[in-house]
Amino acid sequence: MNQRRWVAVAIAVGLFLFSIVTSMMMPETDEKIGSESLNNLLYGTDELTPKVIEEGNSNKKIARLSVEGAIIDSNPTSFLSQETYNHQKFLEQIEAIKEDVTVQGVLLEVNSPGGGVYESAEIAKELNKLKKERDIPIYVSMKNLAASGGYYISAGADKIFATEETTTGSIGVIMSGTNYSGLMEKLGIEDATYKSGALKDMGSGQRPVSEKDKEVFQSYIDSSYGRFVKVVSEGRKMPEDKVKKIADGRIYDGKQAKENGLVDAIGYPEDALEALRKDKNLKNAVYVEFQSDSTGFANTLFGAQFGKGSDKDDFLSILENLTTKEAPKAMYYYGGE
Repeated sequence: MNQRRWVAVAIAVGLFLFSIVTSMMMPETDEKIGSESLNNLLYGTDELTPKVIEEGNSNKKIARLSVEGAIIDSNPTSFLSQETYNHQKFLEQIEAIKEDVTVQGVLLEVNSPGGGVYESAEIAKELNKLKKERDIPIYVSMKNLAASGGYYISAGADKIFATEETTTGSIGVIMSGTNYSGLMEKLGIEDATYKSGALKDMGSGQRPVSEKDKEVFQSYIDSSYGRFVKVVSEGRKMPEDKVKKIADGRIYDGKQAKENGLVDAIGYPEDALEALRKDKNLKNAVYVEFQSDSTGFANTLFGAQFGKGSDKDDFLSILENLTTKEAPKAMYYYGGE
């Protein structure tokens, strides 16, 4: 370990020993409180609170939501993590907005190539619930990239902004994998898979792809595509047959997307925020983002994930990712897998 990490470990050990001493001196009923206090000291708290981005009238709030990176539900561990988008935290932010009665508008900033079919659908569902249950307008600002799943989560918004340089569209579903059965045959390696049905190992790279495999996979993809088309049709108030004409997987820049009815206006996040304020009578509303407190000692020194997993955990996580065999997965994703 490097010098900085040794210092952090020394601090953590010191605090741990201090907690043991103090816990021995306090009543049994206070032990839990002491443990929680130490954890908060090290890592901060997970409670989401509104952090002010722009000052205004606190009785009215516009909440900022941000999707940066691939929309996948992952749990990166420890200091090796390069976390960008956190799916569970994003859903918690939506819930916090729903519970705050002073929030009267939402600006969703999207910079994503899309991601999982399930995760994209879950976000769209929760945003739709937020709109209906709280009657909260949602405006979207597409930044550098808002393609496939990035568009899926945007389609139901009240108003969508994109810059002329934004890459969007890519409406469709993709599932890809690698078939190396031919290479195995050349190397004299035989597949030894035992299965209960002919299609149980669909997607395996160890045997040739059959016509039945292709038929079943294509039917599965078509079903997912149909749901995507329906989301766009309902969100953009556009007939499904018209959506299908522009939803062949191609990408659009912001100008092309506007011409095809996929976005409403050309502009940057500040333009979308200004329009939301003007359109919904929220000119004096405070602009906030719901965040957790990550100012503990360990987090401040080494980032939000430090200390929550050991070096051994990191190694095992990497090894598992390298050796785990995954079946092809349907994705609302631009650029393949």
